Amino acid sequence: MLSAESLNMGLMLAESGLLDAAMTELMSHPQLLLLTERSPAIKRAVQKQLDRWRGHTKRKLMQQGLSPALKQEIQLYEQATEKSARAFESDIQTLLADLEPVSSFHAQASLLASQQAEHPDPMFQSYFCNKWHAHLKAEIHALQSENLEAQKEKLLDDLYRRIATYQTMDGVDQSGDISKVGRLWDMAASHLSQHDVTLLKRFVTFLEKNPDLQAIAEQLGRMANQVSASGPSQQPTETLKTVPERQVDVPDDITGICQSDRVDRLLPNEAVLLSDPALEVVFYKQLVDKQLLNYQLSGKAHRRQKVETNAPSQSKPEQIKGPFIIAVDASGSMSGFPEQCAKALAYVLMRIAATEHRDCYVMLFSTDHISYELTGEQGLQEAMSFLSYRFHGGTDMAPVIDKALDLMAGDRYQNADLVVVSDFIAPKQSDAMIEKVNALKAQQNRFHAVSLSKYGNPELMAMFDHCWRYQPSLAGRLVNQWWPGKRDH
Repeated sequence: MLSAESLNMGLMLAESGLLDAAMTELMSHPQLLLLTERSPAIKRAVQKQLDRWRGHTKRKLMQQGLSPALKQEIQLYEQATEKSARAFESDIQTLLADLEPVSSFHAQASLLASQQAEHPDPMFQSYFCNKWHAHLKAEIHALQSENLEAQKEKLLDDLYRRIATYQTMDGVDQSGDISKVGRLWDMAASHLSQHDVTLLKRFVTFLEKNPDLQAIAEQLGRMANQVSASGPSQQPTETLKTVPERQVDVPDDITGICQSDRVDRLLPNEAVLLSDPALEVVFYKQLVDKQLLNYQLSGKAHRRQKVETNAPSQSKPEQIKGPFIIAVDASGSMSGFPEQCAKALAYVLMRIAATEHRDCYVMLFSTDHISYELTGEQGLQEAMSFLSYRFHGGTDMAPVIDKALDLMAGDRYQNADLVVVSDFIAPKQSDAMIEKVNALKAQQNRFHAVSLSKYGNPELMAMFDHCWRYQPSLAGRLVNQWWPGKRDH
């Protein structure tokens, strides 16, 4: 007798086969094959997306794929399998009445019941339920196939939209090959218009004319791996080690001829001097003067010596790169060239974050603040909104730094880099906020300031670990130096 558990097992096997076939079909689409062959990183990103889709679709098929009528029919099946053979036969007419409004199996069930009435069979219940099980499996398979086709169409639309976005972005990345950045596939869910692409290319051109901005961003990206002075992750240590050493006293190989007083390495023509009494004196003179011709030998010997190596420190593990939190001053004093610098710097950091699989969260602040998550599913669209924003209003840095500190105190933004891009023409922050900043520094978070004005408040910038000055004036753009007194160590 087939139980409800047997039915569920059969349905799961059917569902699994459907999904495997769908995955194979999806991966064989020509455009997708061409793109994945072009870049292993994209191939991994696509495979990851398909795996997520498979799991989501499987849950949906199992939990929501059955109609109310089919659920009721399965319940009737379960009740029928639990009855005894006598009870099943006596209740067959009631079962047929319940089946009629919910299942197309009713016609076949009525025929089986009439055949049993004419020719009784003691195995009737088992035979009936086997036929019913086959019908249920076919019904669910058809329903799942229909639902799966709908899910497949949605996925294909999403994949082709990402492909179109990827192809549209060709040439936007300074490297000239955006396919090297697999994370951009996750961000390509948004459609980019030609206006968006033109805007991105404008910032790429701006960066080419201002390469020091790119250099600042790249150094910011590397700082997550730099070890603070409070506890290095690698410490020098001395250990005893057996090492090979080349020595002339080891007779492994003949490497040449030399002058010496070694009789055991004497050349044969030197020994000829001893055969003639007249020349014997010459032999002894050369022996005393160490001028006898000898074979020159050398070889490797092993000895124990102290070797200095770098061993991992037990007190502090090597740090993992955390997310970027970028706070950009959007006040009216930043309009013009400083605005272009701030947006270009944030764009470069977004690209670095995408390449290194780090989150990138941008906040624009003036008297209020607006947030953008640049590395999520809608990351490119968020980036377009950010890059299109016009700077205006006054400057109030406290709320946005408070928001950043709250993010860094949470689990998602641990070991984060906060980058504040501003002219820093603002008052010093409160002592309470500086205490919060110092506490987060002790938890391996880093605080960076990029000043786009020479009039920034030094007291305000003193709470940051590292400060850069990139001046909007022509002279400042040529100098482009570190802020005095705040150099990296």
